[in-house]
Amino acid sequence: MKIRSAAKINLALDVTGKREDGYHDIESVFQTVSIYDDVSLDISDTITVKCEIADELGECPDIPCDERNIAYKAAKLFLDETGAEKGCSIHIRKCIPSQAGLGGGSSDAAAVLFMLNELTVRMDGEKLAEMGARIGADVPFLLTGGTAYVSGIGEKVRRIGDFSGKTLLIAKGKQGVSTAEAYAAIDSLKAPKHPQVAELMRCLSFGGKDVHKYFGNLFESAVILTEADYIKLTMMLCGALKPTMTGSGSAVFGLFEDAAAAERCGEIIRSKGFYAKVCETVSESFVRITR
Repeated sequence: MKIRSAAKINLALDVTGKREDGYHDIESVFQTVSIYDDVSLDISDTITVKCEIADELGECPDIPCDERNIAYKAAKLFLDETGAEKGCSIHIRKCIPSQAGLGGGSSDAAAVLFMLNELTVRMDGEKLAEMGARIGADVPFLLTGGTAYVSGIGEKVRRIGDFSGKTLLIAKGKQGVSTAEAYAAIDSLKAPKHPQVAELMRCLSFGGKDVHKYFGNLFESAVILTEADYIKLTMMLCGALKPTMTGSGSAVFGLFEDAAAAERCGEIIRSKGFYAKVCETVSESFVRITR
């Protein structure tokens, strides 16, 4: 089976506290976008992972293709939990930038869980999401995608409407962000200004007019990224509506009313040697290619 598996952005992202187990509670509105990894899976005797990096990503961090790979972990957990005496061969073509806050690894893990479920035992969505939460915080959302309110450590997902079909430019400099370091920076903030997650949800429920006014990300107050600042300024000058960083960084998304303006802005950012891609918000995580 082969599918295309979507990236995600955070239209708004707030960190509401640190738990005793070391994880952080969040409140966020997640949205899938039309930047995809291609993930294929064949049932076999052992678990193997092969990775290919798309040329447009340029230089990117080495991605382990052994048991450290999150897609490998997803396959092992699924096969162990279901008692299937099988393995699988996984091939991933990476088109989602890494260390960007776009959920690329979690998207691959979700794709593996989805395909193994389709090809083997067919457990219900709730059980699959519970399994996904044990692999990564973004995985439960990325099993379905669309527009959703996400809370807890990411395991509580509630779809809240349809924000699909909107034109975005997503761009990333060469700087990456360690999630652990980003959360440590959050913990050190004094009297932070929290994003308006509730107001964003209310706006979406009434059709999404002027929804960009409520985009926001607490990590922008904690993480210093000069390249992200440059990208945000460039997008603003090109007409983007409130460019905002996604996740713990370092990618930035800008909402555009005109696709041609988004593409012109992308050309300016790419001229600096940075990644930039025009895409759309989408209502589902997966696009089936073959079965």
